[in-house]
Amino acid sequence: MEEGQYNYSNQFWGEINTKIKDLEEKQRILKDRLLLIGRNLIEMSEKNDANILEIKKDFEIIKQTLERTKMFLETASSEFSKFARKEDLEILTKQAKMFQPLEFVTKSDLEKLKKNL
Repeated sequence: MEEGQYNYSNQFWGEINTKIKDLEEKQRILKDRLLLIGRNLIEMSEKNDANILEIKKDFEIIKQTLERTKMFLETASSEFSKFARKEDLEILTKQAKMFQPLEFVTKSDLEKLKKNL
């Protein structure tokens, strides 16, 4: 019976050994996965930080462009009051057509006419 007990004992310890090795392998796999997940998390975090930095730079550029546009529009709107309106230009055009300065006689022309008469 000792040999049967020895066989049973060897089989028992062999099974325990196998289970321990399986658990160690599972633990190693989990450790490797955890390390991989950690690396991926770090890489994603770095990419996100870079993207956020790029977005902040773009936002600053847009903000500056918007500020310049706002200043231009304020300057342009303050200058609009100095411009002539379309109606005013039409009135001036009509007056210039009525005036016809090229058809006026100069003083020297009148004196020449007077001498000729």
